[in-house]
Amino acid sequence: MPLGTRLALGLGVLSLVVFAVVGTALSTYMRDYLERQLDDQMRLVQITQSKDVLAHGAVQRKPYFGWYTAAYEVSGSTARLRAPDDADDVPEDAGELAAVAELRSTTGEDLFRTAHLRGQGTYRLRACEVESGVVLVTAAPTTDIRATMRQLYTVQIVAFALALVALVLSGRAMLRRGLKPIGDMAHTARGITSHDLTDSARLPVRAGGGDGGPEVEELRTAFNTMLEHIDDALVVRTRAEQRLRRFVADASHELRTPLTSVRGYADLFQYAAAHSPEERDKHLGRLRAEAARMSVLLDDLLLLARLDAAEVEEPLRLTETDLGELVRQAADAFRAGHPDRPLTVTAGAGPVRLRLDPLRVRQVLDNLLTNAAVHTPAGTRVRLEVTREGAAGSGTATAVVRVADEGPGIPAEDRERVFDRFYRVDKARSRDRGGSGLGLAVARSLVAAHGGTIELTGGPGSTVFTVRLPIGGTV
Repeated sequence: MPLGTRLALGLGVLSLVVFAVVGTALSTYMRDYLERQLDDQMRLVQITQSKDVLAHGAVQRKPYFGWYTAAYEVSGSTARLRAPDDADDVPEDAGELAAVAELRSTTGEDLFRTAHLRGQGTYRLRACEVESGVVLVTAAPTTDIRATMRQLYTVQIVAFALALVALVLSGRAMLRRGLKPIGDMAHTARGITSHDLTDSARLPVRAGGGDGGPEVEELRTAFNTMLEHIDDALVVRTRAEQRLRRFVADASHELRTPLTSVRGYADLFQYAAAHSPEERDKHLGRLRAEAARMSVLLDDLLLLARLDAAEVEEPLRLTETDLGELVRQAADAFRAGHPDRPLTVTAGAGPVRLRLDPLRVRQVLDNLLTNAAVHTPAGTRVRLEVTREGAAGSGTATAVVRVADEGPGIPAEDRERVFDRFYRVDKARSRDRGGSGLGLAVARSLVAAHGGTIELTGGPGSTVFTVRLPIGGTV
């Protein structure tokens, strides 16, 4: 059963209970009101009848619209009827009247009672004392009261039934209209199975609450926010899966080359050992070189995997270190390995001390300097600079290292991808000269593990890598 129908039926049941309570209260009040009116009429009638009792000793009149009266002489607990021989105003069954007269004599107060007279029906009785020892009892029929109450019951049943039907129908229509946004959400949720998370799948948010009120609009907003988060999460997951597939394919490709070389050199070594002993050492050296190259590649892949898994404690061993001294050591190593490329080192006054892993930061510097040497022609000037930005102790102080060269530069379309794993700007460059394409990816991951950033700027004739590390701790 639909939710709107269940709510409408529940509203109908609740309304039925309310109508029953209201009808009962109204009927009770109306009955009491009519009985009070009848009691007042009986009181007025008895004032007139008491004069007849005092003058004649009995009531000298005929039944009036079914009313009966009787005068009783009460002695102790016995009541005796005072009436002439033709007293037609006393009913055949006068036992209830006599009992009321006796009770009035006992209590000493005027009283009312509703009783059933045999052969006559239900009557309202009133007893009052007209003189000492004489009690006048008047009996008025309740036929009009019962007829009025029956009409009231009929009107209430018809009116409440019509009101109940109208309330259920109108309530169901209103509930259906109010629950329409929830239906829209269900329709949108079903569309998620088809991965339709575009803006067309969003629910409209109306100012002022719309048809469903502010609560429904708040639900719409929360639902749209959830869809946006799901959409963003799916995009991130898709990109991550694409990067993973590309990474696995590139890694397989990169590992296949040295493995093929190792297998080939192993075969050549086996052949040389049997036929050309003088070639054996040369093939063994090549075999070792390929194994070492593959080992370096695997080490880089393992380091990237650990950094991606946030295993910070294992790849990083933090100590208080002077970054300027590391820069000078990296510069000395670069000059020794690449004497054909002039290197200029600029360091600020005083040491730049911060907590870092010297080996990993040195690896970053060596990668950037090697990158400048590999991708530029001989004689290209290289500049290495270390500075401090921000006030010391302010919490925003940063150590900045810049590695710049005056080579041909990196095309604008490749600058955003140079930090991707296995990415090479020059696709035709050999692996012996161009490396595996992991150097900049490793450098970015190591800098990020230290809580810093690395970026590439510049254009033709100028390439600048800027590394920023926070002073005062790492993340």
